Amino acid sequence: MDSKCGGAMNQLLHFDLHIDEHEPQKGILDLLGRLRPRWDARDIQMKRFTEGITNQLIGCYVAPLQEPGCVLVRLYGRMTELFVNRDREVEMFQVLHAHGCGPQIYCSFQNGICYEFVRGTVLDDELLLQPSIYRLIAAEMGRIHSIQPKCGVPAEPLLWTKMSHFLTLVQSSNSSSPAEQLFKKSPVPSFETLSAEMESLKRHLSQIDSPTVLCHNDLLTKNIIYNHKEGMVKFIDYEYADYNYQAFDIGNHFNEFAGVNDVNYSRYPSRELQRDWLTAYLQSYKQSTGREVTVTEAEVTQLYIQVCKFSLASNFFWGLWAILQSRFSSIDFDFERYATSRLNYYFEKKEEYFGLSLI
Repeated sequence: MDSKCGGAMNQLLHFDLHIDEHEPQKGILDLLGRLRPRWDARDIQMKRFTEGITNQLIGCYVAPLQEPGCVLVRLYGRMTELFVNRDREVEMFQVLHAHGCGPQIYCSFQNGICYEFVRGTVLDDELLLQPSIYRLIAAEMGRIHSIQPKCGVPAEPLLWTKMSHFLTLVQSSNSSSPAEQLFKKSPVPSFETLSAEMESLKRHLSQIDSPTVLCHNDLLTKNIIYNHKEGMVKFIDYEYADYNYQAFDIGNHFNEFAGVNDVNYSRYPSRELQRDWLTAYLQSYKQSTGREVTVTEAEVTQLYIQVCKFSLASNFFWGLWAILQSRFSSIDFDFERYATSRLNYYFEKKEEYFGLSLI
């Protein structure tokens, strides 16, 4: 593809096979027989890296190659196509790899993809608080946010389209009558409440001039790989990557300090940590977009306020997502509790963050 312009990214190799998520080994060997025909099936080792909330990730290699030759096979979770645009995900893989910010994607198959192994370790929640590491994360996000859309065509932010889609799915998945829902006393707000909140949020945030940039949109700790030896971080998993509001991506990452399995907002980054993080981010973002690197206190304050406001949208977005997962997913995870945590914090912070005045 022409680096300046052009249509779709390079056509990705696709294999028309389906791997059984419950017994994946046979299907993976079949896939590798086509993708890596020189590998002897008897020598192939498999290592399960994660039982992610919605996907399985399995590393495959031939001993003693291990890391350099490792192929990651990701199996999509059931019904995830409702939430994720798989063609867009592949495109984001290719864009980020072309700019040196992500691994190479090798192929797709009916219910998953294969891509390059990224060396390093998955971050844990404690490491997010270390200045030397969170500044690396901030700088990497700044680099990704500087990637320009093809042909200079202004990109549309994903947020409202995706949120409206989630809300429509919430409404259509309300199988019980209003009387039954009342009787069940679900902790999740009604569709009407959620719909009104989204409109309120959209009205407020649409007045904020946050640039539309290429965002990861799901930067929790398990999606950050830290390479201690090389002193660098890389982001993985681009299921939700797309053009979106700059302040959303940052606010979303700050919300992830609270964790996933046991959401605890007392771990939300302090104002001091946020300002230091945002300073490192702005230095990287300005440098990557060819501007003067000096960052003023006023610029940090302005971005801090924008991030506070868009962090509300992040909690609302993943609250809707978790409501849907609680209805569609077969995974053993308390999605309703997760939805409640995210939405409760949204309501708790809404008035305070709406009240913040931009410079």
